[in-house]
Amino acid sequence: MASAPKPLAGIGLMCLAMAVLPFIDVIAKHLGQTGVPILLIVWARVAFGTVLTLPLALQQGGRRALWPDRPAYHTARAAFLLCATGLFFLSLSYMPIADALAIFFVQPLVLTTLSPLILGEHVGPRRWAAVVVGFVGMLIIIRPGFASLNPGVGFAFAAGVSLALYFLMTRRISGQAPAMVTTYHTNLMGAGLLTLALPLFWQTPDAATWVLFAALGLIATLGHLFIVMAYDHAEASLLAPLAYTEIVMATLLGWWFFGDLPDGWTVLGVSILIASASYIALREQALARGRKPQAAP
Repeated sequence: MASAPKPLAGIGLMCLAMAVLPFIDVIAKHLGQTGVPILLIVWARVAFGTVLTLPLALQQGGRRALWPDRPAYHTARAAFLLCATGLFFLSLSYMPIADALAIFFVQPLVLTTLSPLILGEHVGPRRWAAVVVGFVGMLIIIRPGFASLNPGVGFAFAAGVSLALYFLMTRRISGQAPAMVTTYHTNLMGAGLLTLALPLFWQTPDAATWVLFAALGLIATLGHLFIVMAYDHAEASLLAPLAYTEIVMATLLGWWFFGDLPDGWTVLGVSILIASASYIALREQALARGRKPQAAP
């Protein structure tokens, strides 16, 4: 009887995470519009993220969590995440949040496309068909040749590819450490990389900017914590499609803060993209469950 409400709790926590995370995009877009360098915004995101995730990492992993056992590997992962974050923040300078996020969500399709080459995973014809359908949805959003193609499209797409590469590296170490420990290590190595380059883009922030910098780290930490808690209560196959509710909140925030609303073609393309990516996620979970009994001794 006690386990009955857990899936509902997982759904609620996942939706809460997706409602919180788009505020990062709002802050990043605002800071970019006020002239704050993009790399400085990314540095603030990972630097404050390091400080805020440290207590959670210590709680889950003890003192051994202070430093990753494979620093070079985690640094490479952090580099891909920094690229994804920086390119996405840069795309927000050229286009509405919802449009940029829709293109950014190409990463599940890229992940499925690259996983046979990099991880040696088998991708069946149904998932390949979903990838093709997803890219059709992407073309509807971008509409090459029918709408003016601004640089933000390229930046958002490159951000999605970078995040897919980050996830590919994350899959290789999946289950080796608690989620918040891995998140702390990513923030730590990312902050280290950008701190070394800080003199190249440093611009002394005022008090209000420091507050927004801290908010970036706090929102990111809370969002990820909610996601981790959601997966403690419900299966991934139930929660994965809910990640795309982030676009709904991003659309509302983009309209409220910047007066941006996606047009009908973008809504259609996003719907197709979400449907194909959700199918891929559900299919992967179904295949994973099917493999478990065979792997048991």
